[in-house]
Amino acid sequence: MSTPNPAYTRKLMDIVNTSPYPRHMAMRLAAIAIDSAEIALDAGPCHLQPFGIVHGGVLATLIDTATFWAVFMRIPEGAGLVNIDLKLNYLKPVVSGRLTALGRAIRSGKSISYAEARVLDGGGALLAHGTSTLMTLPGKGLEISAPKFLDDETVSQKPDGSAGGINAG
Repeated sequence: MSTPNPAYTRKLMDIVNTSPYPRHMAMRLAAIAIDSAEIALDAGPCHLQPFGIVHGGVLATLIDTATFWAVFMRIPEGAGLVNIDLKLNYLKPVVSGRLTALGRAIRSGKSISYAEARVLDGGGALLAHGTSTLMTLPGKGLEISAPKFLDDETVSQKPDGSAGGINAG
């Protein structure tokens, strides 16, 4: 299996982490790899709802973002993604501290992908869990001046449409 290009990953993370919405939410893409992503957010007063706990929309945003980036490294270069379904369960309230969303691609297809994410507090307690269905959008990708992979290979699909290994492009 091919290794993601560190130059591509750095540029991608810089684009994501300096974009308006992630900055507004005070969250960042902390790590990205094939089939996984980690999103970090330090919960503060701006994230609280009137009852003094982190708003459910913050946890939903973390799940949405972690699932999105967990799928991203499998889509073709030059393609984008859009979320077409988001389901989640809130399991425990939180009022402050570091929140970490761990996303994992479950199935990566040519046009539809499926992923899950868990949101954990600083002590590792599970706060929320969710799943997302995402659709690949050809021609709607980010322009990054480095190939995704060091050997310029692309991620393949298995015959059943699930994620496979790397094939020379």
